[in-house]
Amino acid sequence: MSNHALENAALALRNARCAMAFTGAGISVESGVPPFRGPGGVWAKYDPDKFEKGYFKRHPEEVWPLLKEIFYDTLGRARPNPAHLALAELEGAGMLAGIVTQNIDSLHQDAGSRTVHEYHGSTRRMQCLSCRAFFDTGAISLDILPPPCPSCGGLLKPDFVFFGEGIPSDVHAAATDLAKQADVCLIIGTGGQVMPACRIPHIVRNRGGVLIEINLHDTAYTYNATDYFLQGRAGDMTPKLVRAVLER
Repeated sequence: MSNHALENAALALRNARCAMAFTGAGISVESGVPPFRGPGGVWAKYDPDKFEKGYFKRHPEEVWPLLKEIFYDTLGRARPNPAHLALAELEGAGMLAGIVTQNIDSLHQDAGSRTVHEYHGSTRRMQCLSCRAFFDTGAISLDILPPPCPSCGGLLKPDFVFFGEGIPSDVHAAATDLAKQADVCLIIGTGGQVMPACRIPHIVRNRGGVLIEINLHDTAYTYNATDYFLQGRAGDMTPKLVRAVLER
């Protein structure tokens, strides 16, 4: 990455009328959250078919121990890293309108970000598939699996998107609306492979906006859509970019 690219990216953010961030697994890897795809990813170790909604409803006693191990034991230990904190700082300075994240770890909120659209849901809540009530995860004991609904005793499901489920319409609408307003989109830690989330930056691009990408490697965005590619770790490059924006 050249200083020229960093300076131009910082200038674009500084001059933005409305800037947003679009984040994926790569921003949370440095917090100890394993990615889903690729070597060492969750789907290399676990069968993704087990996390299809129909399979879960038929075999909750098989799937819930896996959910606990992957999403609650691991994510429960994760803490925000410098990339999450830098985005919260940028928002606090009035220079970031919001974040659309594919992650379900809530690390953006833990870092202090206020406007976060969780496109694939969150581990923070559960919903009963019988009475449809929602519960904070912290109020649910995972000593007994599957955990029963406190209201009706029905089956609780984590409030994130399983295979075979659609994106919640309210979250999709909020994410799309933000992208339609944005003239700069900061893409961090995502390769643009997951549909339909990967379309969000293209909404900004198609309306004449600027895309700034921070990733370790080239992605589906790099040569087709990205204006400024800052290659490196999210925890290194995001604070560096935010410093360049705020220090002028």
